[in-house]
Amino acid sequence: METSIRKSGESLLPAVGKTPPHRNPLLAHKFGADPYALVYEDRVYLYMTSDTLEFDEAGQAKENSYGSIRRLTVISSADLANWTDHGEIAVAGEEGTAKWATQSWAPAIACKRIDGQDRFFLYFANNGSGVGVLRGDSPLGPWTDPVGGPLISAGTPGVEGVPWIFDPAVLVDDDGQGYLYFGGGIPEGQHEMPNSARVVRLGDDMVSLQGAAEVVPAPYMFEDAGIHKYGDVYYYTYCSNFHEGERPAGSPPPGEIACMTSASPMGPWTYQGSFLHNPGHYFGVSGNNHHAIFRFRDRWYIAYHAQTLSAAMDVAHGYRSTHLDLLELQEGELLPKTEATMQGVPQLGVHDPYRPTGGYTCAWSAGLRTEAEYDGGEGTVCAISPGGWSGIAGVDFGKVGPAGFFASIEMSGSSGVLEVRLDAPDGPAVCEVALQPEPGEGFRERSAELSSGAVTGVHDLFFVFCAEDPSASCALRSWRFRS
Repeated sequence: METSIRKSGESLLPAVGKTPPHRNPLLAHKFGADPYALVYEDRVYLYMTSDTLEFDEAGQAKENSYGSIRRLTVISSADLANWTDHGEIAVAGEEGTAKWATQSWAPAIACKRIDGQDRFFLYFANNGSGVGVLRGDSPLGPWTDPVGGPLISAGTPGVEGVPWIFDPAVLVDDDGQGYLYFGGGIPEGQHEMPNSARVVRLGDDMVSLQGAAEVVPAPYMFEDAGIHKYGDVYYYTYCSNFHEGERPAGSPPPGEIACMTSASPMGPWTYQGSFLHNPGHYFGVSGNNHHAIFRFRDRWYIAYHAQTLSAAMDVAHGYRSTHLDLLELQEGELLPKTEATMQGVPQLGVHDPYRPTGGYTCAWSAGLRTEAEYDGGEGTVCAISPGGWSGIAGVDFGKVGPAGFFASIEMSGSSGVLEVRLDAPDGPAVCEVALQPEPGEGFRERSAELSSGAVTGVHDLFFVFCAEDPSASCALRSWRFRS
């Protein structure tokens, strides 16, 4: 089946920043910086600073000031190839849960079982002045503000001498004790040993402190606290500063992710070296470095950000995107090994097309944006512009194949067609769904029949929206195939 409404010579919108089969950056339709990972119920959730383009009076993209960022972006995946965009958490400002805060940057999250129930604690930086915390009953909330102000501030015992009170990282140890790491900046003349990183014990409730914060003596510390445990070893990781003077042998180079280890979450710490170069080394676009290390299905991964998407958009002005790569960590080796790539990580398993999938789940895209559902429901929907497309990696149709396709769609503007294609946005067509807008209709399930054996086995799957009216839009809430 190769029929299409697409006019002769009409081209698909090109992929920008992320081209199949590459897995990095994770998203092509929005930015997301300062990633932090939570593994829960066989899914990886990534929480990110919601970088958003800022414009000058002439309408040109300008340098990211970070001053208007009051939300955190959340995505998740079970296979590390197809990512679900859960939208944004309103954290700071009048619309946020923590109305006392003016910004929300660099999230960190932990889950702890309290009174027989899993509780989630989302820490965030209120610019560089302090660290706040939200509490929820699921990885996606809803969220409350249990403290009503900063958990960590300049007045917290042990925080004296910390220029930037931000960039939290959190660890819940095997015994249930929580620890919070934070800090950054360089006191005047102290580039080699800023002593601006801190660790503090959390109370049993995860929203209070036990005792004073203690110094983490990280050489050439700049920002970006990270913490993970492997075996009996605790790894504190961070971004080194950009001091241009001569450094002693063995010091971390500028803007790299460095590592310290300890037999205790509070130290003492031993410096081991650096293991991830600055993004400019890999991608030609330099900037600050921020990361998170986590274990998922017996393999170790590192999430980090780089300005790859913004560079592809020709707006590399501090707008960052999250990448994911494998990390080698073995017993007896105290320094991890990794490389930053555009290739990314292998897909874990295959995607089941016979179970409902949210329209906001994809591996690649062009001309796509995600929006809150119009009926106030949870999650987001995928809105595709004419010529735009969304791709799903590694879909297993089985040996028999499907007999039908169903999708919940809202059409706006003129009529159009949603094409379902294999292996590429311009690959073989499986079926088409005709779309006619009707006033007040909202989302409606639409379907198409497939001939027997039309598609079998494992393929990448693409949804392509075609319409003659450039202002038309196809909002896709969910889809599935019928066996």
